[in-house]
Amino acid sequence: MAEVPVNPARRRFLTGSAVAVGAVGVGFAAVPFLSSFEPSAKAQAAGAPVDVAVSQLAPGQMVTVAWRGQPIYVVHRTDKMVEMLPSLDGELLDPNSKVASQQPPFADNFYRARKKEFLVLIGVCTHLGCAPTYRPEVAPKDLGPEWKGGFFCPCHGSKFDLAGRVFKGVPAPLNLVVPEYAFVNDGLIRVGVAEIRA
Repeated sequence: MAEVPVNPARRRFLTGSAVAVGAVGVGFAAVPFLSSFEPSAKAQAAGAPVDVAVSQLAPGQMVTVAWRGQPIYVVHRTDKMVEMLPSLDGELLDPNSKVASQQPPFADNFYRARKKEFLVLIGVCTHLGCAPTYRPEVAPKDLGPEWKGGFFCPCHGSKFDLAGRVFKGVPAPLNLVVPEYAFVNDGLIRVGVAEIRA
């Protein structure tokens, strides 16, 4: 039986074709694998910024919205509410909000906000994660004559003032967290962004 001569050009062509087909196959197999690392549309939406209309929020009122699975409290504080904040410093665990992780740099002030009249907080108690209730009334019977308004956690009795600062002697160890947010305009707050880009 006679030997068939080897054709080097044909061998290179077949080898190159096999490598090319294999590379395309690997690419098709890799796409679903790599795309599984991307967050789903539902996950992306859950982390997306949320807008809160505050133009119709009357002084003293609070609105709650959901962002990243957490309640966000937005309170339209009255001038009187803001004015009384410094008077509570002696009763608070961290009146100057020294724990930097509790608020962005823009909220490093006694009213813990971009604008003193609007308070934006994550409505989750820093003790065990319950949702504190908004109690703006002054001196209610159940909270005592010293209460000047704020947030009360019904789970274990933690108290926070109208800037979300925690009182001494309660289970919660930290102030309520101020999330990143910015004003889109005077009547709209966007929670989840540090600034509004044009």
